Amino acid sequence: MSHPALAFSEAEYRVRISRAREQLVARGLDALLCFAQESHYYLTGYDGGGYVFFQCLVLTAEEKPLTLLCRRPDVSQARDTSLIDEIRIWLNAEDANPANQLRGILSDLGFAGGRVGIELDTYGLTGKNHAAIQAAMDGFCTLVDGSDIVSSLRLVKSETELDYIRKAAALADDAYDSALDTARAGVVDAEVTAAIMTTTLRGGGDVSPAGPLVNSGSRAIYGRGVGGPRPLDAQDLLILEYAGTFRRYNCCIERSISIGGPTEAQRKLHGLVRETLEEMQTAFRPGDTLGTVDDIHRRRLDAAGHAQHRFAACGYSLGATYRPSWMDVPPMIYSGNPLVLEPGMVFFPHVMVGDPETRLAMGLGNTVLVTEAGCEVMSRHSLDLPVR
Repeated sequence: MSHPALAFSEAEYRVRISRAREQLVARGLDALLCFAQESHYYLTGYDGGGYVFFQCLVLTAEEKPLTLLCRRPDVSQARDTSLIDEIRIWLNAEDANPANQLRGILSDLGFAGGRVGIELDTYGLTGKNHAAIQAAMDGFCTLVDGSDIVSSLRLVKSETELDYIRKAAALADDAYDSALDTARAGVVDAEVTAAIMTTTLRGGGDVSPAGPLVNSGSRAIYGRGVGGPRPLDAQDLLILEYAGTFRRYNCCIERSISIGGPTEAQRKLHGLVRETLEEMQTAFRPGDTLGTVDDIHRRRLDAAGHAQHRFAACGYSLGATYRPSWMDVPPMIYSGNPLVLEPGMVFFPHVMVGDPETRLAMGLGNTVLVTEAGCEVMSRHSLDLPVR
């Protein structure tokens, strides 16, 4: 069967599956219950949204068929976009219990009394579904948290993955150009959001796994997007944070835009935020630990009196993700994180300061690729504070 929708060569998927199976053997696991859509995509190519319901890919340590349990609306998509060998269907009904069907799959594979890993740290497994699985597997097999098995493999990107991230970076940069062309006094901030999304889609990208953050005025201190449009004032500050997305791979950018010219306090804060981010970027060196990046973030901002106005983590890993977030975590960038940096890892370090009392805010961020020599910043745009 041909798979024209595969994002990578079949050979690359087979290597990924083999590496995941080696991890299962090393941990003494018979199989892994994959509930993260990111794992489905990475291992098999399966690209869909069925993870919002009960959906599980069974990956075995031995070379047995890759089996997916899903709802009927997802069957054709799974067949067309993946290397999955067998698809089982559960049907909606008042007495439906797909967890029991999952136990049946494991029984057919000969895993009664075995040790089975399960991905718990994912949006694809709700607390209710986890409880149903625990009840169904009670006395049948031993469940072991295997949330990090596939996610750890996904940290270091292949050359093909990096090609996709570079395309996502170009889309993010083009979207920033459109945002700058759109942002001005009197314009509703939703028009800036529309410009970012339209440019990305017209450029051949995907809808981002999260909506662009476009916050202005007193909202600029927020770390999340907020509903409801707002017209930009004659003197205003607009903070953008969004992802360019290509084949599900994300490249983030954060920038601040002054409407009508910055105040002296804004200009000073922008300088601090810029210098902090620039120093943080130099800390992405192979062999160093990820936590050193946040050490810089904390040291600089705390010394400037912003200990209460900064985030406790200053960024996160990026890769291919699904809604609701482009954050491909763990890992997060926080002080003390022992993760050793390796070439091929991709992160989004950002510096966000928001004072709820004065409403003074500023934010800057870049996606960086760890290389053999240090890091590569994946945006062509400067960290200047443009005035519109």
